[in-house]
Amino acid sequence: MKEDLPPALDSTSDPPPIFDGTTRLYISYTCPYAQRVWITRNCKGLQDKIKLVPIDLKNRPAWYKEKVYPANKVPALEHNNEVKGESLDLIKYIDSHFEGPSLMPEDPAKKEFAEELFSYIDSFYKTVTSSFKGDGSEAGVAFDNIETALSKFEDGPFFLGHFSLVDIAYAPFIERFHPFLSDVKNYDITLGRPKLATWLQEMNKIEAYKQTRLDPKELVESYKKRFMAQL
Repeated sequence: MKEDLPPALDSTSDPPPIFDGTTRLYISYTCPYAQRVWITRNCKGLQDKIKLVPIDLKNRPAWYKEKVYPANKVPALEHNNEVKGESLDLIKYIDSHFEGPSLMPEDPAKKEFAEELFSYIDSFYKTVTSSFKGDGSEAGVAFDNIETALSKFEDGPFFLGHFSLVDIAYAPFIERFHPFLSDVKNYDITLGRPKLATWLQEMNKIEAYKQTRLDPKELVESYKKRFMAQL
């Protein structure tokens, strides 16, 4: 069942009753970092336990920085009278502190590989976005690394074989890179990368993720504004 999403709060909006015992996830519908935590919440089936509070990042309410999260970024999680940030920390926190299916494997080899992949994300992001200055093909090495990673475990189409927090960590960025590189650079990230092509297909079958996705055309337009202006 698709969730009714609340409207984003802006500088004219009143704050929610902060620290009233409600667990709240502060996000932006357009932020890939916030999307990671939103996907995790949905995968755990916590729609009733963790309330979404979307923030308009272009017109932020002053109370968000003053009363909720001094860093003034999203995502942030209000839980047990504390507010925590940083998306990779939050997806692990929600997985370990809330009910619902575990999103990390018990297998030590898979856990170790998961940490390697979490560590690689920043480098992956920088390699791909810096390729936007050229014809996009410089991103090839980054997507080759993804293809290799997806080949490591044979017991499923995801990074650790079965769906996990690693897929959730990468999905919002690949969701943006795929249509942008195709549209702007005529570069297909799945060409010659069958594991990545399958991963994209399998991710798009996951309802908890699909509910967080934006229209690819919107993503392309926002990336054009953000990255093409710098070129």
